[in-house]
Amino acid sequence: MTQPLLLAPERHLVEPFKTQLLKWIGNKQRVAHEIIRHFPPDYRTYLEPFLGSGAVMGTLAPESGRGSDVYGPLVGIFQQLHAGPEVLIGWYAARHALIAQMGKVAAYEHVLAHFNAAPNPADFVFLTRACYGGVVRFRAADGYMSTPCGAHQPITPAAFAQRVHLWAARLAGCTFAHRDYREAFAEARLGDLIYCDPPYVHSQTILYGAQKFDVAELFGAVEAAANRGVRVAVSLDGRKKSSADALHIDIPDGLFARTEFVDVGISMLDRFQSGGMIMDSADVHDRLLLTY
Repeated sequence: MTQPLLLAPERHLVEPFKTQLLKWIGNKQRVAHEIIRHFPPDYRTYLEPFLGSGAVMGTLAPESGRGSDVYGPLVGIFQQLHAGPEVLIGWYAARHALIAQMGKVAAYEHVLAHFNAAPNPADFVFLTRACYGGVVRFRAADGYMSTPCGAHQPITPAAFAQRVHLWAARLAGCTFAHRDYREAFAEARLGDLIYCDPPYVHSQTILYGAQKFDVAELFGAVEAAANRGVRVAVSLDGRKKSSADALHIDIPDGLFARTEFVDVGISMLDRFQSGGMIMDSADVHDRLLLTY
């Protein structure tokens, strides 16, 4: 009997978009277009419930998109980007001006102390761009952001303004909400596409969002959405250069139709924890799980 010809799935192709809005560890900006090429081209609404830096959404620039995250100050940055970019530009410029007055480290520590006393998006946007390597981490004891000041010089207000205007145009069709990922999954309908970049199972719990995340609960939400005809893509731990085997995760049988691996380069977390040294053994391939 002649075997049927298996056709490769149609790909959603976009150009690389390298202009980051926020500095953020685990940022997918460099490889977002590689992730997107595995997206179906015919989705209805795009949902990203673990927004983080928004790198994939910014690269995709969907006509209809909904970004969300459980962390309010982060969502507030994107809400202001949508509602009034000039205000967001002013937030950054006012805090960047403190560098000339106080010095970079003192200015950073001043903004960090103000943020930890009352978390808010205006301080947070500056901190993400000025902290070490975009490592957004919080102390378990009191929830304070504990990342030290970075060695780099934060970009100028003029350069940040250019990025804001570029991102505002790309995300003009998107709205943003402060909510748990389960709420975003619950509203997704037939024909929608969800992309998830959650905290990774084998990452350190010092990172934002990693302390209470349960991947088994996420898989339950994926299954419920897939049963409604929602297509879901999930980025998770894959494999490091030092090991050819994929890191073990208990993935329910039959939940995902296929798995792809995306080369995301050197682990910034490993570099941070090794005093800034580049570690050749830390090259990482993310696992991209697809329900379609």
